[in-house]
Amino acid sequence: MCLPQKETTLTIQLSTSALGIALAIALAGPAVAEEKLLIGSTSASSSQYGYFVAVGQIVNAKVPDVTSTVVETGATLDNLRRMERNQVDFGLITTNVLHHAVNGTAEFDGKAKQYPLLWVYSPAPQNVVVRQDSGITDMAGMTGKRINPGIRGSATESTTEQVLAAIGVEPEYVRGSTTDVVDLIKDNRLSGYVKSGAGMRPDASTLDIATFTPISILGLTADQRKIIETELTDLSVVDIPENPDNGIPAYSTWSFALGVASRPELSEETAYQIVKAVMEDKTAQSGALAELKGVNLADVTLKYGTTPLHPGAARWFTENGYEIPDALKPVAP
Repeated sequence: MCLPQKETTLTIQLSTSALGIALAIALAGPAVAEEKLLIGSTSASSSQYGYFVAVGQIVNAKVPDVTSTVVETGATLDNLRRMERNQVDFGLITTNVLHHAVNGTAEFDGKAKQYPLLWVYSPAPQNVVVRQDSGITDMAGMTGKRINPGIRGSATESTTEQVLAAIGVEPEYVRGSTTDVVDLIKDNRLSGYVKSGAGMRPDASTLDIATFTPISILGLTADQRKIIETELTDLSVVDIPENPDNGIPAYSTWSFALGVASRPELSEETAYQIVKAVMEDKTAQSGALAELKGVNLADVTLKYGTTPLHPGAARWFTENGYEIPDALKPVAP
């Protein structure tokens, strides 16, 4: 028996509509799964944490099909361990510790592993900050005093211990997070700590302490400087100019640089898109760290980087006319 004309027309219309939807889906292609990345940072009380929040915002806004989340960590060493355990995908490193990790030296003796460099964003002078009423007037005066060498698992911690051992200074080390250490110094239960500066200035936690008690920042003597320059070649010695705003005179201290590295498994395309977005950003990063205003991150990377770039990062540098030094050329898979 034939269907009534009205029902036949309805059936044809529905079939045509369904066919159109199916055709649209086919033309659109398969749905692209969003890649979720974790960014290892540092203590939330550090000015560097704010920088990685800005990086996460850039990635989420500018990198197609990628969503990132910033994770509070113990900084460089902790981030490298988490990368090895696939717990973070990229994050904060210091150039000296990354150099040891890639070459299997120092605390990574015999355990070399590739953590490709994405970019370097700032030199990081290491400030030795003490209460003025602690009686400590020079580096040697820290022997036997309660000092925090840096947050646990950070490059500051391991580097401080390395430097002070080399120059013959033996404090009583007290471990803790930046928040805990700042409170201990304010309460006069700790004589001081070592903390990365914000460029050539003290970082936010140091300025916080200074609002409660007068502080001093200790400098290296000529002999101590020579020891570092001769024996600890993964570090540099920098001269910090006088800071009249905080009443801090000029001093010399050791330094490395802050950068971002990744797991080797991060794809070339994703790494390329992340580096491209970061290099093209003109506001978010300098909003988080004022000292980055007007800074060319590509130049900083090529000046301070000491280990191979990620192939995706190298691709961006090459496309934009930069010559990559041999030490930064990607390692063949």
